[in-house]
Amino acid sequence: MAMATAPAADAPPSLPTRSSDLCDQLGSAAQVCEVAWQSYGGRASASGCIQTLRCHEDAGLLRQTLETAGGGRLLVVDAGASLRVAVLGDRMARIALDNGWAGLLVYGAVRDTEALASMELAVFALGRTPLRGTGNGGGALGLALQLGGAQLQPGDYLVMDPDGVVVAPQA
Repeated sequence: MAMATAPAADAPPSLPTRSSDLCDQLGSAAQVCEVAWQSYGGRASASGCIQTLRCHEDAGLLRQTLETAGGGRLLVVDAGASLRVAVLGDRMARIALDNGWAGLLVYGAVRDTEALASMELAVFALGRTPLRGTGNGGGALGLALQLGGAQLQPGDYLVMDPDGVVVAPQA
């Protein structure tokens, strides 16, 4: 079954929505997240401007963020590469959809992957586990992140698709 592609949100009109095309256009300015991402959502790709969040085995702030209007943006979650517990599952993915988020890039684990695959949401993560994290609200929103050699800032343009994850820094 072919998976749909989420439209770009707030995409500068000159930036492509495929990772390979973005790399071709930006050349050495393209930042590739050199991580072995796995796709778990019902959409194979997404592109748009990002918001960033850092948490470690605690999904409280992630939930609070997903409860705000996403406006078609992508949420990049630095969960410290933890595969011990998931910070995202089907319930929070549903909240993301209901609030207009186009996708999530999780540097950590997700769960409820069968349900995630049935949702019209792009979800990329390092792996999966059935255990869930805490919901205490720890973490920070709107930080500069470094994932897989790429620098990510809130407002940067990001493309995630089966070929990889590429960031175009704000001009």
